[in-house]
Amino acid sequence: MNYRTLAALVLVLASAACARAGSEHAPLRWGGDAEGGAPFVEADAADPSKVRGFDVEIASMIGHDLHRAPVFVQVAWASIEASVERGDFSIGMSGVEDRPELRARHAVSMPYYEFREVLAVRFADSARYRTLKDLSGKRVATLGGTGAYQTLLDLQPHDGPTPISYDDDVHPYEDLVSGRVEAVLLDNIIAERSLRRSGGFYIQPVPVATGHYVAVLARADSALRDSVNEILRARMRDGSLEKSFRAWHVWDDGEAQYFARVLADSNRTRTVSTAASVRSVRSYLPALLRAAGITLLLSCLAMLIAVGVGIMVAAGRVYGSAVVRAPLAIYVEVIRGTPVLLQLFVLYYGLSGFIRLPAFVAAVIGLGLNYAAYESEIYRAALQAIPRSQLEAGRTLGLSEAQILRLVRGPQALRLALAPMTNDFVALLKDSSVVSVITVVELTKRTSITAVDMRGWLVPGLLCAGLYLAISFPLTRLSRLLEKRLQRDSDPRPA
Repeated sequence: MNYRTLAALVLVLASAACARAGSEHAPLRWGGDAEGGAPFVEADAADPSKVRGFDVEIASMIGHDLHRAPVFVQVAWASIEASVERGDFSIGMSGVEDRPELRARHAVSMPYYEFREVLAVRFADSARYRTLKDLSGKRVATLGGTGAYQTLLDLQPHDGPTPISYDDDVHPYEDLVSGRVEAVLLDNIIAERSLRRSGGFYIQPVPVATGHYVAVLARADSALRDSVNEILRARMRDGSLEKSFRAWHVWDDGEAQYFARVLADSNRTRTVSTAASVRSVRSYLPALLRAAGITLLLSCLAMLIAVGVGIMVAAGRVYGSAVVRAPLAIYVEVIRGTPVLLQLFVLYYGLSGFIRLPAFVAAVIGLGLNYAAYESEIYRAALQAIPRSQLEAGRTLGLSEAQILRLVRGPQALRLALAPMTNDFVALLKDSSVVSVITVVELTKRTSITAVDMRGWLVPGLLCAGLYLAISFPLTRLSRLLEKRLQRDSDPRPA
């Protein structure tokens, strides 16, 4: 071996050693959702730039033993698995549930906490609704994309409860207390936290099922996963995990028994059958088509309200007195100046003490009144765009203002407003996705649930986009045909 070959070998070995050392001391980026709140991950009240919770402490333990400083990355809970796979961070932890499909798609740590899925009901129903069988056909709330949601879906074809999906774990219990749902099925940690926070309901003592929290890593990171498992077992043995769980008031005798079982058989291999975990795209199509139908119906009803109210507002602002115009102008500016999401929350939750609207009705009214403000401005501009000379000519011929509106001003204004109206309807189709915050499962929400279940957004996203296009494209074509017909009818004919 000559000196050049030897020098090259030394250089390669040195580079590999440096790379390994750099990897060992690089920051440990881990992802979680601080919106989920304590005891998992929440913003520190003393310093909102920092987070705290038992998952935060577990990430610190892992980082300490790997000699890597933990760095928190905020990510939506439903996107944790997709983000870890694409490399946004190395480890995802935020109450991530162990599931067969999760292990089929990612590298998953050993379970570090055992939780119980518990049923929460109103005190008056505590003797009537003890199990899910007692809730046949009743509305049961839960978080979308969780094991509890899948449990409810599996029971639905067998005269089970009707699952109502939420994006957060606060409103399910609020709706339970207010009577919008009959029960809530969620983890005992979440249920007990909500009970301490607001109260007003009863937690059935017999759990519906048990589950486990795990850390999720990219499928290629099996080596890091093995290191994480060794750290978690070591922290189980030395009491660090127990200390953290006790500090966050989530330790009980059941957890102690679970730890004892794990430590007594630390060499066992956790195997999970994945035969039924991966579902075909075809199995999701019926649910997506039903959701598309809900989106179309919701949008059509909301647009009818928007057009009707918009015409009245526009007419009032054009023909009404100052006393009429002022409140109408305030309505338009308030609606256009505030988010539709806020308006839906006020309509559905804020007014529940006076009138308790069903979620679908609240969604139709909320979107309808929101778009009415925009429609009214389109109609007002179209009415005012008609030349004053034509209006004066109509008055000279002895036509009343109503006749002028019906025969002269209205038809021309309709041609001017038709294209913006179509654009608004297409926009309304897409904006209908926000109604999922008040438990209406429309197309986008159903797609989100499907993407969480399939652990990927590409196929569900393409299906969703195709369905939206299939709904909106015929509408735009119909609008163009109608516009051409109106233009043809208005063209002067030769004598």
